[in-house]
Amino acid sequence: MTVEQDALRVMVVDDHPMWREAVSRDLAEAGLDVVATAGDGEEAVRRARACSPQVVVLDLNLPGLPGVEVCRQVVGQDPSVRVLVLSASGEHADVLEAVKSGATGYLVKSAGRDELLDAVRRTAVGDAVFTPGLAGLVLGEFRRLAAEPAQASAPAAPQLTARETEVLRLVAKGLSYRQIADRLVLSHRTVQNHVQNTLGKLQLHNRVELVRYAIEQGLDDEA
Repeated sequence: MTVEQDALRVMVVDDHPMWREAVSRDLAEAGLDVVATAGDGEEAVRRARACSPQVVVLDLNLPGLPGVEVCRQVVGQDPSVRVLVLSASGEHADVLEAVKSGATGYLVKSAGRDELLDAVRRTAVGDAVFTPGLAGLVLGEFRRLAAEPAQASAPAAPQLTARETEVLRLVAKGLSYRQIADRLVLSHRTVQNHVQNTLGKLQLHNRVELVRYAIEQGLDDEA
């Protein structure tokens, strides 16, 4: 099918050819631009560098480099890339390791086609997308880390506007951009702009890092 000029650029990484082809086909049929596929870790890093996808749909169990290392390297070479892990594993340790390596979201492979398509599109705009039950796990881990003693040399926090702080507080509570827009009677685009401005001020790369920062600041506990 013909891909629209401004179609979302996606790369699919999975070591099983049939699964990789099926996911790529579903994404392409939905109008997304599958710019590359890869079947092992080293190939994934090389192709991501060459093709500059907006979203990488990534399996964790890969030959060569493991998926978490692929995620770390891909995000490290281009922080604007979003990584959505699509894995057979729902183990808590795998989820947390993926998020710490830079993944924006995590779905298990039992997810349906529509759920995957929605997750890819939401990941592209910075939403943290997780299989139901896993988002709470990640938030809980961030709260645990935030409770650890802070480094004595921590720099002063950048100044955010009142509206940016309000949006950040709702991000910390796990609300999606659409839910935040409805809550504050703003457009979805305005919420995205506030989040992007906040990311820039805080020198963070994605919504997952933003949630962790907000929890460390205690914003998730505010009414």
